[in-house]
Amino acid sequence: MKVTIRIWDLPIRLFHWSLVLAVAAAYITATLGGNLMDWHGRIGAFILGLLVFRLIWGVIGSSPARLGHFFPTPPKLLAYLQGRWHGIGHNPLGALAVLALLADLSVLVGTGLFASDDIAFTGPLHKLVDDDALNDKLSGLHAQAFNLLLVLVLLHISAIAFYGVIKKNNLLVPMLTGNKTVPKALAATVTGGGPLRCITAVIVSGVVVWSVWGGVEIIKPVASAPATLTTPSF
Repeated sequence: MKVTIRIWDLPIRLFHWSLVLAVAAAYITATLGGNLMDWHGRIGAFILGLLVFRLIWGVIGSSPARLGHFFPTPPKLLAYLQGRWHGIGHNPLGALAVLALLADLSVLVGTGLFASDDIAFTGPLHKLVDDDALNDKLSGLHAQAFNLLLVLVLLHISAIAFYGVIKKNNLLVPMLTGNKTVPKALAATVTGGGPLRCITAVIVSGVVVWSVWGGVEIIKPVASAPATLTTPSF
Protein backbone atom coordinates (compact mmCIF):
# COMPACT_ATOMS: atom_id res chain seq x y z
CA MET A 1 0.00 0.00 0.00
CA LYS A 2 1.24 3.48 -0.89
CA VAL A 3 0.41 6.86 0.59
CA THR A 4 1.17 10.44 -0.39
CA ILE A 5 3.26 12.34 2.14
CA ARG A 6 5.14 15.62 2.43
CA ILE A 7 8.66 14.40 1.73
CA TRP A 8 10.33 17.77 1.05
CA ASP A 9 9.41 20.42 3.60
CA LEU A 10 9.02 24.10 2.75
CA PRO A 11 12.50 25.14 4.00
CA ILE A 12 14.19 22.60 1.72
CA ARG A 13 12.11 23.64 -1.28
CA LEU A 14 12.78 27.33 -0.65
CA PHE A 15 16.48 26.56 -0.27
CA HIS A 16 16.57 24.55 -3.50
CA TRP A 17 14.82 27.07 -5.74
CA SER A 18 16.52 30.07 -4.13
CA LEU A 19 19.85 28.40 -4.83
CA VAL A 20 18.87 27.76 -8.45
CA LEU A 21 17.99 31.43 -8.97
CA ALA A 22 21.06 32.66 -7.08
CA VAL A 23 23.48 30.50 -9.07
CA ALA A 24 21.90 31.66 -12.33
CA ALA A 25 22.17 35.29 -11.22
CA ALA A 26 25.79 34.78 -10.12
CA TYR A 27 26.64 33.34 -13.52
CA ILE A 28 24.98 36.22 -15.37
CA THR A 29 26.60 38.95 -13.27
CA ALA A 30 30.04 37.31 -13.51
CA THR A 31 29.71 36.94 -17.28
CA LEU A 32 28.58 40.53 -17.88
CA GLY A 33 31.00 41.95 -15.32
CA GLY A 34 31.45 45.70 -14.91
CA ASN A 35 29.18 47.35 -12.36
CA LEU A 36 27.29 44.09 -11.97
CA MET A 37 30.22 42.65 -10.04
CA ASP A 38 28.89 44.45 -6.96
CA TRP A 39 25.73 42.40 -7.37
CA HIS A 40 27.84 39.31 -7.95
CA GLY A 41 29.29 39.84 -4.49
CA ARG A 42 25.87 40.35 -2.92
CA ILE A 43 24.60 37.18 -4.56
CA GLY A 44 27.65 35.36 -3.24
CA ALA A 45 26.73 36.52 0.27
CA PHE A 46 23.21 35.20 -0.25
CA ILE A 47 24.54 31.84 -1.42
CA LEU A 48 26.79 31.70 1.65
CA GLY A 49 23.72 32.14 3.82
CA LEU A 50 21.89 29.41 1.91
CA LEU A 51 24.77 26.98 2.36
CA VAL A 52 25.02 27.66 6.10
CA PHE A 53 21.26 27.17 6.40
CA ARG A 54 21.45 23.87 4.48
CA LEU A 55 24.23 22.62 6.71
CA ILE A 56 22.25 23.42 9.85
CA TRP A 57 19.01 22.03 8.39
CA GLY A 58 20.95 18.93 7.45
CA VAL A 59 21.39 18.31 11.17
CA ILE A 60 18.19 19.57 12.82
CA GLY A 61 15.72 19.57 9.92
CA SER A 62 13.19 17.04 8.67
CA SER A 63 14.47 13.48 8.34
CA PRO A 64 14.68 13.36 4.49
CA ALA A 65 16.78 16.56 4.57
CA ARG A 66 19.26 15.35 7.18
CA LEU A 67 22.72 14.60 5.86
CA GLY A 68 23.00 11.53 8.05
CA HIS A 69 19.77 10.19 6.60
CA PHE A 70 20.85 10.14 2.97
CA PHE A 71 24.66 10.03 3.26
CA PRO A 72 25.80 7.54 0.56
CA THR A 73 27.72 4.91 2.51
CA PRO A 74 29.36 2.07 0.53
CA PRO A 75 26.68 -0.48 1.62
CA LYS A 76 23.92 1.88 0.46
CA LEU A 77 25.64 2.47 -2.88
CA LEU A 78 26.15 -1.28 -3.39
CA ALA A 79 22.53 -2.03 -2.50
CA TYR A 80 21.32 0.64 -4.93
CA LEU A 81 23.49 -0.65 -7.79
CA GLN A 82 22.18 -4.16 -7.13
CA GLY A 83 18.56 -2.96 -7.04
CA ARG A 84 18.16 -3.75 -3.33
CA TRP A 85 17.98 -0.21 -1.97
CA HIS A 86 14.63 0.98 -0.62
CA GLY A 87 14.24 4.43 0.80
CA ILE A 88 12.74 7.86 0.39
CA GLY A 89 14.37 11.11 -0.50
CA HIS A 90 17.71 11.10 -2.26
CA ASN A 91 18.89 7.71 -3.50
CA PRO A 92 22.62 7.00 -2.89
CA LEU A 93 23.72 8.19 -6.34
CA GLY A 94 21.56 11.28 -6.04
CA ALA A 95 23.06 11.90 -2.61
CA LEU A 96 26.54 11.83 -4.13
CA ALA A 97 25.46 14.47 -6.63
CA VAL A 98 23.95 16.64 -3.89
CA LEU A 99 27.09 16.45 -1.77
CA ALA A 100 29.29 17.21 -4.79
CA LEU A 101 27.22 20.30 -5.58
CA LEU A 102 27.29 21.51 -1.98
CA ALA A 103 31.05 20.90 -1.71
CA ASP A 104 31.80 22.75 -4.94
CA LEU A 105 29.54 25.65 -3.97
CA SER A 106 31.32 25.84 -0.61
CA VAL A 107 34.70 26.08 -2.36
CA LEU A 108 33.27 28.62 -4.79
CA VAL A 109 31.90 30.88 -2.06
CA GLY A 110 34.88 30.35 0.24
CA THR A 111 37.43 31.35 -2.39
CA GLY A 112 35.21 34.22 -3.52
CA LEU A 113 35.52 35.76 -0.06
CA PHE A 114 39.26 36.20 -0.65
CA ALA A 115 39.27 36.70 -4.43
CA SER A 116 39.98 39.93 -6.28
CA ASP A 117 40.14 40.79 -9.96
CA ASP A 118 41.95 44.09 -9.18
CA ILE A 119 39.29 45.90 -11.22
CA ALA A 120 35.65 45.57 -10.24
CA PHE A 121 35.48 43.08 -7.39
CA THR A 122 37.28 42.49 -4.12
CA GLY A 123 36.09 39.87 -1.66
CA PRO A 124 35.34 41.01 1.90
CA LEU A 125 38.15 38.85 3.35
CA HIS A 126 40.69 39.78 0.68
CA LYS A 127 42.61 41.99 3.10
CA LEU A 128 43.16 39.06 5.47
CA VAL A 129 45.50 37.40 2.98
CA ASP A 130 48.62 39.49 2.49
CA ASP A 131 50.34 37.06 0.10
CA ASP A 132 49.66 38.18 -3.50
CA ALA A 133 50.57 34.74 -4.88
CA LEU A 134 48.06 33.08 -2.56
CA ASN A 135 45.42 35.62 -3.53
CA ASP A 136 46.01 34.80 -7.18
CA LYS A 137 45.68 31.08 -6.46
CA LEU A 138 42.41 31.60 -4.59
CA SER A 139 41.05 33.73 -7.43
CA GLY A 140 42.04 31.05 -9.94
CA LEU A 141 40.47 28.32 -7.81
CA HIS A 142 37.29 30.41 -7.65
CA ALA A 143 37.08 30.41 -11.45
CA GLN A 144 37.81 26.67 -11.66
CA ALA A 145 35.15 25.88 -9.06
CA PHE A 146 32.65 27.88 -11.10
CA ASN A 147 33.47 25.89 -14.24
CA LEU A 148 33.07 22.64 -12.30
CA LEU A 149 29.73 23.88 -11.00
CA LEU A 150 28.46 24.30 -14.55
CA VAL A 151 29.41 20.68 -15.29
CA LEU A 152 27.72 19.42 -12.12
CA VAL A 153 24.57 21.39 -12.86
CA LEU A 154 24.44 19.94 -16.38
CA LEU A 155 24.82 16.41 -14.96
CA HIS A 156 22.14 17.15 -12.37
CA ILE A 157 19.66 18.28 -15.01
CA SER A 158 20.53 15.28 -17.21
CA ALA A 159 19.91 12.90 -14.29
CA ILE A 160 16.50 14.47 -13.61
CA ALA A 161 15.58 14.05 -17.28
CA PHE A 162 16.83 10.43 -17.26
CA TYR A 163 14.76 9.50 -14.23
CA GLY A 164 11.70 11.23 -15.63
CA VAL A 165 11.84 9.81 -19.18
CA ILE A 166 13.49 6.40 -18.71
CA LYS A 167 12.58 5.37 -15.17
CA LYS A 168 9.24 7.18 -15.08
CA ASN A 169 10.16 8.71 -11.75
CA ASN A 170 9.43 12.44 -11.73
CA LEU A 171 11.91 14.11 -9.37
CA LEU A 172 10.90 17.65 -10.26
CA VAL A 173 7.28 17.67 -9.07
CA PRO A 174 8.07 16.59 -5.48
CA MET A 175 10.59 19.44 -5.22
CA LEU A 176 7.85 21.82 -6.33
CA THR A 177 4.94 20.51 -4.26
CA GLY A 178 6.83 18.67 -1.53
CA ASN A 179 4.58 15.63 -1.95
CA LYS A 180 5.50 12.14 -3.08
CA THR A 181 3.77 8.75 -3.10
CA VAL A 182 5.78 6.18 -1.13
CA PRO A 183 5.18 2.79 0.55
CA LYS A 184 3.26 3.20 3.80
CA ALA A 185 6.00 1.49 5.81
CA LEU A 186 8.57 4.06 4.66
CA ALA A 187 6.18 6.97 5.21
CA ALA A 188 6.12 6.21 8.93
CA THR A 189 9.84 7.02 9.17
CA VAL A 190 9.47 10.66 8.05
CA THR A 191 9.72 13.32 10.75
CA GLY A 192 9.49 17.08 10.42
CA GLY A 193 11.85 19.83 11.49
CA GLY A 194 9.49 22.40 12.97
CA PRO A 195 9.24 26.21 12.65
CA LEU A 196 11.39 26.99 15.71
CA ARG A 197 14.33 25.03 14.31
CA CYS A 198 13.87 26.72 10.94
CA ILE A 199 13.89 30.19 12.51
CA THR A 200 17.02 29.27 14.47
CA ALA A 201 18.77 28.12 11.28
CA VAL A 202 17.81 31.35 9.48
CA ILE A 203 19.10 33.52 12.33
CA VAL A 204 22.42 31.68 12.54
CA SER A 205 22.83 31.90 8.76
CA GLY A 206 22.16 35.63 8.85
CA VAL A 207 24.70 36.15 11.63
CA VAL A 208 27.35 34.27 9.66
CA VAL A 209 26.73 36.36 6.54
CA TRP A 210 26.82 39.59 8.53
CA SER A 211 30.03 38.53 10.27
CA VAL A 212 31.72 37.93 6.92
CA TRP A 213 30.31 40.76 4.84
CA GLY A 214 29.45 43.40 7.42
CA GLY A 215 31.32 42.61 10.60
CA VAL A 216 34.67 41.69 9.09
CA GLU A 217 36.27 44.80 10.52
CA ILE A 218 35.47 43.45 13.97
CA ILE A 219 37.60 40.41 13.13
CA LYS A 220 40.50 42.50 11.88
CA PRO A 221 40.18 46.13 13.02
CA VAL A 222 41.94 48.86 11.14
CA ALA A 223 45.27 49.70 12.73
CA SER A 224 45.36 53.09 14.40
CA ALA A 225 47.62 55.76 13.02
CA PRO A 226 50.99 56.18 14.77
CA ALA A 227 51.17 58.94 17.32
CA THR A 228 53.15 62.08 16.41
CA LEU A 229 55.31 64.14 18.73
CA THR A 230 54.44 67.77 19.16
CA THR A 231 56.66 70.52 20.47
CA PRO A 232 55.06 72.39 23.34
CA SER A 233 54.68 76.11 22.85
CA PHE A 234 55.32 78.62 25.54
